[in-house]
Amino acid sequence: MWFKNLQVYRLPRNWDVSIDQVEERLARMILQECSATASRSVGWIPVRDGGTLIHNVNNQWLLRLGCEEKLLPVSIVKRFATEKAKDIEEREGRRVGRREMRELIEQMTLELLPRAFTRTRSTCGWIDRGNGWLVIDAASPAKAEEFLELLRKTIDDVPVKILKVNLSPAAAMSAWLAAGEGPTGFTIDQDLELRSVDKATVRYVNHSLEGEEIRQHIADGKTVTRLAMTWNDRLSFILNDLLQIKRLEFLDILKEQSDNQSDNAEERFDLDFTLMTGEVAQLLHDLVAALGDEPPTA
Repeated sequence: MWFKNLQVYRLPRNWDVSIDQVEERLARMILQECSATASRSVGWIPVRDGGTLIHNVNNQWLLRLGCEEKLLPVSIVKRFATEKAKDIEEREGRRVGRREMRELIEQMTLELLPRAFTRTRSTCGWIDRGNGWLVIDAASPAKAEEFLELLRKTIDDVPVKILKVNLSPAAAMSAWLAAGEGPTGFTIDQDLELRSVDKATVRYVNHSLEGEEIRQHIADGKTVTRLAMTWNDRLSFILNDLLQIKRLEFLDILKEQSDNQSDNAEERFDLDFTLMTGEVAQLLHDLVAALGDEPPTA
C-alpha cells in the first residue's frame, strides 16, 4: 500500500466524526453495476477483498472509490450513426441535418451501451484525522475531484479544503534552484521543468541542475513548474507548481523495514500502510514549513 501521486487537502485536526458514522454513510453509496443505459457508475468499495469500507490502522483511515465504466469509443458510435443516416437518405431521399445527426448519435449510444465492455478502476484516499490531512492517490486533479465529489455526497458536512501555503510553489522552487540547494531536509535531484511567461518550456531529465545554464534560465524570468527532490534520504518525488506531489517513491530503507517485520499478507498491508502514512505525514509537515506554512484561518 504505497501511494504514488498525492493530491493533498486539509481537514480540521481531530475532525469530530466517528468511524462508525462514516462507514454507515459509505455503505449507502457502495458501487453498483452500470445499468443497461448508463455509461458510468461510481461508489465505495472495500479497501481489500472481503474487507470493510474503511481500513483503520492507528486511527489512519483508508477508503477506496470504485468506478465502473463502459468502453464505447466515440468512433464506433459515429460509424453506426453515419450508417443509419445513409439509410435514411437512401430510403427517404433527403439529407440528414446536424440536429438529426446528433439525435442519431444519442440513439446509437443508447442502443450500443448494453453491449459495451466494462472496466473497473479504483482510487484510494487516506484520512489522517490527527494531522488533518486528506490525501488522494491520483495522478490527475480530475480523478481526485471524482473522489471528493462522491465524498461530499456521502458526508454532507465533510469540512475538506484544498491545501494553501504562504509561498508560491513555483517561486519557492525557483529560489531553491537559484541558491543551489533545497530547504532543510530536502535535496534537489535531476529532473526539472521551467516555463516562461509566453509558455515556452525547458525540461531536464537526469541532468545535473548545478550549472550556470539553469541559473540563467531563472534570471531570464522562467519559473520552475516541476522539480525532483528527495526528503531525508527516505522519499523521492516531483513537486509541481500546483502543490501536487508526483512519482512519489519510498526508498529502499522503508521497504526493507516492511519486509523484515511482516509475516503474512494482512500484516504486510497494515505495516506498509503504517509506514507510508507516518512518512508522508512528516513529509507534508516539512514541505508546508518550507513553503512558508499555511495562512491563518479566518
